Amino acid sequence: MERRNFIVYTIGLLLTVLLVGCEDEKANRSFEEDKEENNIPIEPIPGGSITGAIYSAPAGMFNPIFHDDPYEANILSFTHESLVSQNERLEYVPQLAKSWELNDNQTELTLHLQEGVKWHDGEEFTASDVVFTYQAIADPDYINAGGIRTAFVKPLLGYDEYVNGETDELKGVVAKGNYIVTFKFADPIINPLYFASSPIIPEHIFKDIPIDDMPNAEASLLPGNVIGTGPFQLADMVEGEEYTLKRHDEYWQGTPYLEQIVWRVVAKPVIASLLENGEIDFIGNPDGISPTDYETINKLENIGIIEQPDFGYELLGFKHHHQTEEDVEKGVLNPDNWQPNKKLSDPKVRQAIAYGIDREKLINELLNGHGELLNSPIAKQSWAYDESVTESYTFDLEKAKDILQSLGYVDTNDDGFREDPDGNAWVLNFDYPTGNKIREQTAPLIVQMLEDIGIKVELRKPKEMFTLIQELTNDNNDLDLYLLGWNLTSSDPDPSSFWETMASYNFSRWNNPESDELLNQARKTPEAFSQDYRASIYRKWQKLYSEDLPAFILYAQNSLWAYNNRLQGVQPIPFSMYNNTHLWWVSEMK
Repeated sequence: MERRNFIVYTIGLLLTVLLVGCEDEKANRSFEEDKEENNIPIEPIPGGSITGAIYSAPAGMFNPIFHDDPYEANILSFTHESLVSQNERLEYVPQLAKSWELNDNQTELTLHLQEGVKWHDGEEFTASDVVFTYQAIADPDYINAGGIRTAFVKPLLGYDEYVNGETDELKGVVAKGNYIVTFKFADPIINPLYFASSPIIPEHIFKDIPIDDMPNAEASLLPGNVIGTGPFQLADMVEGEEYTLKRHDEYWQGTPYLEQIVWRVVAKPVIASLLENGEIDFIGNPDGISPTDYETINKLENIGIIEQPDFGYELLGFKHHHQTEEDVEKGVLNPDNWQPNKKLSDPKVRQAIAYGIDREKLINELLNGHGELLNSPIAKQSWAYDESVTESYTFDLEKAKDILQSLGYVDTNDDGFREDPDGNAWVLNFDYPTGNKIREQTAPLIVQMLEDIGIKVELRKPKEMFTLIQELTNDNNDLDLYLLGWNLTSSDPDPSSFWETMASYNFSRWNNPESDELLNQARKTPEAFSQDYRASIYRKWQKLYSEDLPAFILYAQNSLWAYNNRLQGVQPIPFSMYNNTHLWWVSEMK
C-alpha cells in the first residue's frame, strides 16, 4: 500500500482567487494612505533587518527536495526557487525560467532559463541543475532516503524504468545547452507547468553525494553550506531558537533591499506583546495569528493584518466501508472486498447528520468568525468550485430529526437516543487527532450537536495525528466518524487524490463508480485541455459528492498574517505573504 507523509501546511489542488481583505476600516486602508499620514518614504530604502516569528523550531532539513516540515518551508521560501511560480490569480509565471512553450498534445514542455543567475556561492545556475534535481527525485533510493516529492516526476517519460534501476538515463528531463530544458511526459498532461515547479538544488554541490547520504550532508543542514538561488541565504542559527538569513548580493532580480531576516521561535501567548513593542515584525506561514488573538492584534496601531481564505478545509468523515483484515495484512486496497458500514450506509442518514451540524456556530465560536463555509471539497477560490449545484446543508435541526424518524431511527426505550430500524443500539464511534486546538474543540461540539438530534456518539480519546492516519489507512473496523483537515495545493483543483476510490487518502473508503468516471473524464485529454469542459465535469461531480457525502465539509479557516507597518513592499498572494521578498524594505531602521 502506498504510504505518504501527512503534512498539514502548505502548500498546496488549486485554483483562481482574488485576495480577500480584512473586514474593518483599519485593515482596508491602503499603504499609500498610511505613508502619507505617517510621513513614510515613498521610495524604498536599502538596508535594515526584520524579525519574523515562528511557533516551533524547524526540524533542521534545509534541502527543498527532502524537507517535510512547515517551519523549514518558512526558511526555504527565501533561499530556494523553482522554474515557475504563481501570481495572485494563481497563473504560472516565470521564475528561474523566463519563457516556455508546449507541443500540441502537451507531452513536451520546453523552458528557456534565465541567464546570469548565480547560486549563493557564486556558481552559475544552468539547465544541468534542473536535470540533476529531477534525477535526484526520481532516483531509486530517493523514497528510502526520506523523499516525498515523487509527484513531480511520476508522469515523466521513462520514470518507471529509471526508478526501477533498469536505466541510468531519465528520458523525461533533457537539457539542451545551458539555458534550455525540456520536460517529456509519458502521456498528455493537463497542467504541465505544475511539474516544473519543484525547487531546484545545485548540481555542483550534491553531484558527488549519494542520494542515501544527501539528507545528512552539510549542504542540507548547516548555515553557510545550504546553497540556493533565492534572495536570501541561511547564514547562521542558534538551533531551536533563532535562524538568520542574509541577503544574496548577486541575486538575479536585483540586490534585496533588506540586509537580513531573522526568524525567532516564540510562544503563541506572547505574540501580541512582541508585535506591539516591535520585537518581532511579522508572522507568516504556516500558522499566522490565532483567530482568538485577532481582536487584540487588530487594535495595535503599528500592525497590519492580511486575511484571506485558506486553501484547505476541515471535514467530518463518514466511513462508508471497511477493509477486510486479510487485505489490511496484505497491504492492498481491493474495493471488491470492502465491507459496507451498515451504521452509515444510507446516504439519507449522512445527510441528516449534515443538517444537524451548525457550521456557522463552529466558525463563530472557534474561529471568531474568521472562516468560510464550503459546500464542496474544492477550494472556494477555484474556477472549478460551484456551490450552485450542491446541497448547502444549512443547519436545520427539525429537518435532521424528520429524516431520521422517517428512516425508522427512533428512540424506542426513552433514553434520549435513537435505535436503528431493527431496534438495535445505534452508536457512532468518533476519532480525532491531537495537535490542533481548534480541531480538538470541534469534536465535542459536533458530538453535542448530534446528540441534539438523538444520535449517540462515542467520542474516543484523541490520538496523535500519525497514529490516527495509520488507523485510517489500515482501517480500524469499528470507526464510523473521523475529523481531519486537508490542505490543497495551488496547482490544480483535481480532487481525485483524496476522493477517488483507490486514493490513499480516501479514508472514508468511498466506492462510487460514477464519481470515478467523472474524475477520469475531467483528466482525459484532449477534452480536458479545455477549462470550460473540466468545469462542467466538476460541476456534476460536486453535485454527486454533496448527495452521497463521503464526508461533510465543515469550513475553511482564514489565513491571518500580521506585520509591522515599518515593513513595506509586502505583496501577498493567495497562499502566502512571501512574494517578491527581495522588494521588502523597512521605513525605519532598528
